Amino acid sequence: MIFGPFDPSGATSLPADAITSAALQCHGLGVLTANTVQDSAHQEDVVAISHEFIDEQARCLLEDMAISAIKVGSLHTPEAVSVIAQIAADYNHLPLVLHLDTPGDAGDLDAQDLAEDVMAAIVELLLPQTDIVVSEHMRVTQWLADGLLSEPVETSDVLREAGAEWSLTLGTPLRSDTRCTQLSGPEGLLRQWNWHASQERLSDTADLVATAVAAMLARGLAPDEAVGQAITYVQSCLQQSFRPGMGRRLAWRLPGEQQA
Repeated sequence: MIFGPFDPSGATSLPADAITSAALQCHGLGVLTANTVQDSAHQEDVVAISHEFIDEQARCLLEDMAISAIKVGSLHTPEAVSVIAQIAADYNHLPLVLHLDTPGDAGDLDAQDLAEDVMAAIVELLLPQTDIVVSEHMRVTQWLADGLLSEPVETSDVLREAGAEWSLTLGTPLRSDTRCTQLSGPEGLLRQWNWHASQERLSDTADLVATAVAAMLARGLAPDEAVGQAITYVQSCLQQSFRPGMGRRLAWRLPGEQQA
């Protein structure tokens, strides 16, 4: 089950996650959290779905189908976070993957205040229930600078200190041309994947990784193995990236199959 917005460009979230799920031999269910106006370059507007509607749709599916994992993408109101956190608590036997992204559009003061409220709700209610949190290094650094996350005392693994069991951090800088993806678990840093920084503008890789990890968990893999196989899949998708418009390159989510 995937909670996320509808991205009409097909770059991220719904319906792109449905393609990822199918590519990894899973049937993806979608619970809409927002509608967006966007293309391959920019997001122009976001219309959040009411938390009541989110709750009704999710519980309707949960009562009907055997669900094996939950992935949570972008959320835009504290009420939506609260509803999903309650659902996660009611179905705490299901692995939960959280793609932790910058909430909403912080383009003005009101939007920035709302984004901070959403982030605070995620840290308080959802992150402590998360099995694997996926985020980008630059965003974590910014949240620390803004005081939205607390600097840990004994470890640099901020998101695990905030409550997640495992954290997968993308884009940690090593050198000017090299980045790494780091997986930390209960025993600390477990694995690291190094890669060369691309000069091309790509769509949100973290969202794709989170969906792939959730699909692997749904298939019964252990967290470290699920992440490893998800990274391999995502690397294949990025190798076949394409540019459908004037904006970012998009990952081809069916690696090995010819693009139309």
